[in-house]
Amino acid sequence: MPSEMLTSLEGYEQALSRHAAVLLFKHSPICPISDAALGRWKAFLAANPEVPTLFVDVIAARPVARGLAERCGVAHASPQAIAFQNGRPVWNASHDAITAESLAAAWTAVQTDAG
Repeated sequence: MPSEMLTSLEGYEQALSRHAAVLLFKHSPICPISDAALGRWKAFLAANPEVPTLFVDVIAARPVARGLAERCGVAHASPQAIAFQNGRPVWNASHDAITAESLAAAWTAVQTDAG
């Protein structure tokens, strides 16, 4: 399942209503740390193509990236991964803490409890 690119906060709300569990990735295309985290995100997705995911380019969609922080209550960071369960954030990581392993562990936990 390809990542859904978020370009509005309405898209974020709609995505949360469609998925009991979903992972979100915030990416800055001008940051080398974010680029490294994006590589690890992509490795996770390649191994788990069925996982519903959301993607935010924090430069192109700055109001969305900042609005997400306000709406979900997780302080903004970039890069950042957030796991949502039943519409609520239940896990997040940023920078080097975003690994294929940490994403897999978070996904296992949220999908088990989301049903």
